[in-house]
Amino acid sequence: MLKKVFFKGNPLTLVGREIKVGDKAPDFKVSSKDLKEVGLDGFKGKIKIITSFLSLDTPVCDLQVKEFNKRAASLAKDVVILGLSKDLPFAQIRFCEMNNITNVQVLSDYKYSSFGINYGLLIKELNLLARAIVIIDKEDRIRYVQIVEEETKHPDYDDALKNLEQILAKGPIGVKDKELPGHCVPCEAGTLPLPQERVNKLIAQYSGWELIEDKKLKKEFKFKDFVEAKYFIDLISEISQEQGHHPTLTIIYNKVLVTLTTHAAGGLTDNDFLMAKFIDQINPKG
Repeated sequence: MLKKVFFKGNPLTLVGREIKVGDKAPDFKVSSKDLKEVGLDGFKGKIKIITSFLSLDTPVCDLQVKEFNKRAASLAKDVVILGLSKDLPFAQIRFCEMNNITNVQVLSDYKYSSFGINYGLLIKELNLLARAIVIIDKEDRIRYVQIVEEETKHPDYDDALKNLEQILAKGPIGVKDKELPGHCVPCEAGTLPLPQERVNKLIAQYSGWELIEDKKLKKEFKFKDFVEAKYFIDLISEISQEQGHHPTLTIIYNKVLVTLTTHAAGGLTDNDFLMAKFIDQINPKG
């Protein structure tokens, strides 16, 4: 997955989780045109084509939405097109009304950057969404990812729609055996910690994470200054909110110490390793 994109040849940094084909699609929290919060649950049983872009006030983004609006007429009824940017909902309403956009649901990530962070499409330097197309099937599995490397260029619409046809023909894909869940599973009293054999197998796959008393995971992240460290905490906070998990975060100027455990289990669960994976992915230093 791309970690950098370009705007008129100038490099920009993408931050957030890494997604790839076959992954369980991360949830997100964005705003509809009437300021209601919307997530994946709002499109159950649908194939989702998500097209993200910098701003409706730029010519390429303007045409990107219009192009999908035009092509949507020929798509199956169980396919929904979502257009995401960080434009305010009021600006999105105005754009859709002026251009008769009726086949694309335009949504705003202005409030939390939730979509951008969870899909690795937040441009750090601009605080805008990168230009991309993501296709998610009815089972909420990611089936296609296209990130446009140069932000002033259009996505490849034909390639995306060709892949959509293949997804419709092949149907859902299976879940890998012993795969970590795509989202933290709610823990309640009585949740059992992982057996030591499972913990040892998982910790070997996580670079830099330390096992403390067989009950906690710990890792220190270093940055150039306090501002970078705080930005990292902001990213972790958004992911934690989405996952319903509560890591302990300690910041000492340019250092962030992250500690993970599942208190309800009295030790480590798959949730802790899942959060460790996400935290590594959103580290701005890569």
